[in-house]
Amino acid sequence: MIKLSIVLATLLAGLNISTANAVVTLKVHHFLPAASSFNVRVIQPWCEKIAKESNGEMVCQIYPSMQLGGTPPQLVDQVKDGTVDIVWVIPTYAAGRFTKSEVFELPFLTSSAKQGSQALWEYVQKNAMDEYKGIKPLFMHTTEGYVLHSTKPVKTLEDLKGMKIRSATRINAKLIASLGATPVQMPLPNVSDSISKGVIDAAMVPWEGVPATKIHEIVKYHLDAPAGGPRFSNSIFLFGMNQAKYDSLTPALKKVIDNNSGLAASAWAGATGFDAIVEPFSKMAKDRGNTVATLAPAELERWKKASDNVDDDWVKEANGKGADGAKLLEDARALLKKYEK
Repeated sequence: MIKLSIVLATLLAGLNISTANAVVTLKVHHFLPAASSFNVRVIQPWCEKIAKESNGEMVCQIYPSMQLGGTPPQLVDQVKDGTVDIVWVIPTYAAGRFTKSEVFELPFLTSSAKQGSQALWEYVQKNAMDEYKGIKPLFMHTTEGYVLHSTKPVKTLEDLKGMKIRSATRINAKLIASLGATPVQMPLPNVSDSISKGVIDAAMVPWEGVPATKIHEIVKYHLDAPAGGPRFSNSIFLFGMNQAKYDSLTPALKKVIDNNSGLAASAWAGATGFDAIVEPFSKMAKDRGNTVATLAPAELERWKKASDNVDDDWVKEANGKGADGAKLLEDARALLKKYEK
């Protein structure tokens, strides 16, 4: 019996050692292709950084293009229930579940991705963490702002009449409707095919999404808001981890995750993933002979006035869910002012 006990003790000790040294593999799931700008510029480098800082004890296995199944709106639940460990997702694809967070998708609010990303992170930590139960946000960000990519030139509100325009989220759809066009909500990977088949006439997409979807090869016109000011619309993004998975990590590995999360990581994701590519990606469109224009300032004011009701409706919806919508909108604007430069 004594010899058997010694053998068992030795086996258990060996098991403990192998468990302690086992590599933690994090399944990272998202909806864009592996060659997409954000995957290459942000997700892959983030994964390389945590592998290096953990001395190879924690690594990512990235699954782009929804390779693990499901649709982009289901990514939130996939990470929440532990089907995957980390997702990069537009949480508001799951309409109605992130009402407080989606304030940053309201029209003519954000001017740059770095600004929007820092303000969004601080705002969610302060006001909306209850919307992320079961998920640990690692970083959050916005785009630099949406650009209108169209099959015909658009210069005025009147030009939008009768157009079918892709919207990313329900707030984006409300903006498009307020401007007199017909919104057609769909995930980014569906956009190019929909334009080619005439399902839509245009799409609201940030410059980051252009190369991966080849929109610039299908449309001839691109319209942005005047430089330096708030852009038409936006989307919020979450790079989030299953809370139970995070809780299961050793203190040392948690520290690696923590050191690559938060406000600074959000600013980096926005600036690197979106702000930095506006010029080179818009140049791709210009090099094809496409027209890249900005809305005239006087016309911009008409668009803003036409979409005033979008803010009002959001405030009412937030109030209906027990929040103080006006106060939340005021807080979002104050944080955007804080991170303006």
